[in-house]
Amino acid sequence: MEKIAVLGAGSWGTALAMVLIDNGHEVRLWTHNQNHAEQINQTHSNEEYLPGIHLPASLTAYHDLSKAVEGVNAIVFVVPTKAIREVCQKLNGVLQDKVTIIHGTKGIEPDTLKRVSEMIEEELRGDLYHDVVVLSGPSHAEEVSQKHPTTITASSNSIDEAEKAQDLFINENFRVYTSPDMVGVELGGALKNIIALGAGISDGLGYGDNAKAALMTRGLAEIARLGASMGANPLTFIGLSGVGDLIVTCTSVHSRNWRAGNLLGKGNDLDEVLEQMGMVVEGVRTTRAAYQFAENKNIDMPITTGLYRILFEGAKPKDVVDQLMTRMRRHEMEDLSTILSNRYSS
Repeated sequence: MEKIAVLGAGSWGTALAMVLIDNGHEVRLWTHNQNHAEQINQTHSNEEYLPGIHLPASLTAYHDLSKAVEGVNAIVFVVPTKAIREVCQKLNGVLQDKVTIIHGTKGIEPDTLKRVSEMIEEELRGDLYHDVVVLSGPSHAEEVSQKHPTTITASSNSIDEAEKAQDLFINENFRVYTSPDMVGVELGGALKNIIALGAGISDGLGYGDNAKAALMTRGLAEIARLGASMGANPLTFIGLSGVGDLIVTCTSVHSRNWRAGNLLGKGNDLDEVLEQMGMVVEGVRTTRAAYQFAENKNIDMPITTGLYRILFEGAKPKDVVDQLMTRMRRHEMEDLSTILSNRYSS
């Protein structure tokens, strides 16, 4: 049995805590909100994020970060991207022993264009952890909490740490593969949220399956194009953390990014959408970050650019879709050739 702190009591953090408890570990679930922690402990539920799900009696929620991480062997980050640096800085003052660090946050930081693991490595003292592990793949928290079959990927620069995370989480309902491509696994999980926003917009506009299939397929090409330019293996994007996560996020009402896009497609503005969602929509920040990177590196990302214009420049969703459909003719295989040449030319 391991002692593990899960930082972030949203839907995904709570679901991962339940998996760890099923595997016999002692789990502390940390939230920055004291009332939230008390509600979880008193009712054994997390109605705001996982309504209708009964939580194990052994799951204890904490508001005090120092108590949550006291004596733990591993820490699982599941806080929003915008909170990663702040939480790491706080950990520097309270962690006593070296731990395994795992994160399940899917996003990229605007302006710096850093992946979550890079943010953790910049902020958390190196003597406090071994290596960072990313956990990513097609995994709705609602289904994981109900023990529906789920398969994801663990990746790290250290295969030993990736396998340690695999051992912590794997069970008959929650299968975990390992991958050496940490860059690709992180980017696949983050960038698919952009395309999920687009899929929601397409559905909100009333377009059919043909349009969404085209959006997802061309979106995957954009993900691979950007990923290869950052050093990822393009083959990662046809795996669980790429196309697998893309499918589940673009096609399910469980997806908050799809739901946000759907509201945008129906005519709501971004502020209205974020207020209605009541939860972090990582795809919004990631769209800004990916657009900035593409502009800086001159990478062709028309779907991402279109979504940026909708989110931050007030463009009409239908106008953007029409412009995408009337772009210059090109050969589909040009993309694959370009992606592979970018990856392997150096």
